Amino acid sequence: MPIAGKGMLLTSMNIDAADEAEFNRWYDREHLEERVAMPGFLEARRYVAHDGDPKYLSLYSTESIEVLDSPFYRTALANQTAWSKANIARFKNMIRGVSRITISRGTGRGAVLGIIRLRPSAGGEDKLRTALRDQLDPAKLDGIISMHLLENNPTLSKPITDDPAAPNPGAGDWFVLIDATDVGAVPAAAARFKDNAAIKPLVVTSGVYRLMWDLAKSDLPSA
Repeated sequence: MPIAGKGMLLTSMNIDAADEAEFNRWYDREHLEERVAMPGFLEARRYVAHDGDPKYLSLYSTESIEVLDSPFYRTALANQTAWSKANIARFKNMIRGVSRITISRGTGRGAVLGIIRLRPSAGGEDKLRTALRDQLDPAKLDGIISMHLLENNPTLSKPITDDPAAPNPGAGDWFVLIDATDVGAVPAAAARFKDNAAIKPLVVTSGVYRLMWDLAKSDLPSA
């Protein structure tokens, strides 16, 4: 399976230019390693937009979606470091999805990520999943390494900034991930969804992101 584990935390946000250097320093020197070191977390990847909004995107793979509602993880969220609290308070336009990886096809990970956000119609989830399964095959797409479907848990998918009780119509959205070798390979793969008459009305947003770096559990210093 191209993505390790069965669960995924997706976070995306903008940050003011004045705070960007500190934000990136925090992510690169504390946050990613802190998360990957947690029980049940397997790896993490950081991206920056080539053509997309918000500007920054991170993916955290977990053994299962239950890891992202575990007592350990909930305790960690409630006890962030001072550096984390300062940076999280600066997030703008945050997206936070807690997802199951329901489809993952191909081999390996690419240097570029295409992402398509979908909003399933009520009661149409099974039909949409079946339609997507046929499209999530990278075999005949040059430069596409693997393709995946993330299905958000609407209860767990809440931003940790602003008012957590505010309406969140996108909490149950799905994300198609397209792992590619180059930005030029993404449009043909994305067209399978954005130009598909059955899927196109459900597309909320799309973007293309470049990999900044990744971190696996096996990369961490031995205890």
